[in-house]
Amino acid sequence: MSSSIVRNALYKFRKPTRWDKGIGAKLPEAYKKFWTEWKIKEPTAVHYIKEEGRWKRNEVTGQPERIVNIALPLLYPKELDEGIWGGEAIVEGYIRKSEKLPIVPKFFVPRLLKSVVYSEVLNTYMRTIITRRTIDLIHEHYGFDHYLLKTPACDLRSQLALGLKRKILIALADKTLYPDDPVKREEVYEKYKEYLKAYTREEIEWYGLSWVEACEKYIKEKENAKVVEPLKKKYRIDLINELKKIKLGEQKEAEKLASQSWLEKVNPFARSEKS
Repeated sequence: MSSSIVRNALYKFRKPTRWDKGIGAKLPEAYKKFWTEWKIKEPTAVHYIKEEGRWKRNEVTGQPERIVNIALPLLYPKELDEGIWGGEAIVEGYIRKSEKLPIVPKFFVPRLLKSVVYSEVLNTYMRTIITRRTIDLIHEHYGFDHYLLKTPACDLRSQLALGLKRKILIALADKTLYPDDPVKREEVYEKYKEYLKAYTREEIEWYGLSWVEACEKYIKEKENAKVVEPLKKKYRIDLINELKKIKLGEQKEAEKLASQSWLEKVNPFARSEKS
């Protein structure tokens, strides 16, 4: 077998993932579904214009050419998880300030704003870091709750936005919103209940969790599922078994003595032998 055939055969082996072994293989399908929506699904094009179709005509030559959509390289800093950036990120690119100067690398950072958002379901005002695009999207969806509930995880991206979406879904699923105002509760629930159709209760429970949070949740559930039996029950069972053994031994001893006394009555020579 040639080396090229062996090399090609080795390339066919699937690279192991976090879902193949360890705790990742034990996580429920509900979390795997969220992870696919968050990390695997292609996000909406924000920093470039995505062209539809497979072919287009060149405006200069008039010749057909294939459409190739190449996403820009994006950077997602840790600070993104503390705000709601509306799908924006840091763009890594190049810039030339003048024709005489060379092209130099540059990071294009979105303009971040301090603002307050309001969740009607949670009845809470929250101060956070957002972008201008986030404000536009909230207005387009006619409210902060509609924006979170309609936007997939790959576009929300940040842990803050996903955590808020999870809280909103749990409040709707359990109807814990507005505990002191039943009329308002029913009004808001009827307004947002349609979003619950896309999820089961288990999927809502696992939605919006990071990898570490999901692993910790799984471990905690397994620990809580273990039935811890009090030691007094174990000791009681051991004592009962021990008493049964003693009683059984006494019965055998009594049967043995009874059988010996019966033989003495039948055998007339038993007493003379003893004497």
